[in-house]
Amino acid sequence: MTMSLTADLWPDVQPDAARRLMLAGVESFAQRGYHATTTRDIATNAGMSPAALYVHFPSKAALLFAISRSGHEQALELVKTAAESADTPVDSMREIVERFVAWHARRHTIARVVQYELGALPEKEYRVVAELRRDIERIVHDLVIEGVEAGDFTVSDPMTAARAVLSLGVDVARWYTDRSRKSPTTLGREYGELALRMLGADPTRSSN
Repeated sequence: MTMSLTADLWPDVQPDAARRLMLAGVESFAQRGYHATTTRDIATNAGMSPAALYVHFPSKAALLFAISRSGHEQALELVKTAAESADTPVDSMREIVERFVAWHARRHTIARVVQYELGALPEKEYRVVAELRRDIERIVHDLVIEGVEAGDFTVSDPMTAARAVLSLGVDVARWYTDRSRKSPTTLGREYGELALRMLGADPTRSSN
């Protein structure tokens, strides 16, 4: 992957060597799993010496935390922007699911590490990421309640419904590959309709 792409993934991370290590960490964790990956594996993938990692990250766990926090911050911003992009609960929910699913497909390797290596984080770092996840859930939960009150959604437990909607997107990272037949955009569109039907809404009532 080129440096311009790593800058696109982590625009706030400096210097470039730190970005290279984050990318190498993603590739190593996705291939071997966090616990089976060594700092030497990561440094080698980044084309650096084993000691280079510690210049930018104090530990392998700190590297995972940087990757996980960044991924969840991006997902939170995506969901927040999508929720504010439409005027009705149906349209907002469609936007959230379409963008959330497409992101998990397009960034499937990173998303897989971000979503499925949470248990490897130390307790303090886990709490930071868990709060970001709760922020994402709150946005979707509040939107479900708004939709129920408007008569658009028919669910008995808004929090369970919100988690189910988000799980649709998270699971995409588990199975999606670059060889998948459908593009991230197409998949997001189809999942958007599925999510609305799951919530009891009629997708054809959307203004989109």
